Amino acid sequence: MQIIIPVMRSAMLGKVTNALEEIDGFPGLTLTAVRGFGRRQIALKRISRWKRLLAKVRLEIVVHDEVVKQIVYTAVRVPHTDNHGDGKVFVWACGASREHSHREDG
Repeated sequence: MQIIIPVMRSAMLGKVTNALEEIDGFPGLTLTAVRGFGRRQIALKRISRWKRLLAKVRLEIVVHDEVVKQIVYTAVRVPHTDNHGDGKVFVWACGASREHSHREDG
């Protein structure tokens, strides 16, 4: 199992979730509103530290290995605008998951 964490502009959320729902084996996601800045904002040091924190959304998707590539590809392709600040996608190994309501692993 893997955990995929795309961080992207809030405006792209609808497009990305619609595209992800089309993937067979897509299990669902968790959404968190986050703020942050990247290398480009560091170069703009004249801006107040708190004003340069840009609003983004962070998705967390725990999936079986078979669909990782397809979900990562979608999470990179759909929100891509060729501009700074499109976001990033992180992929980590996930040892296990357990569903509370059904008391099932995976």
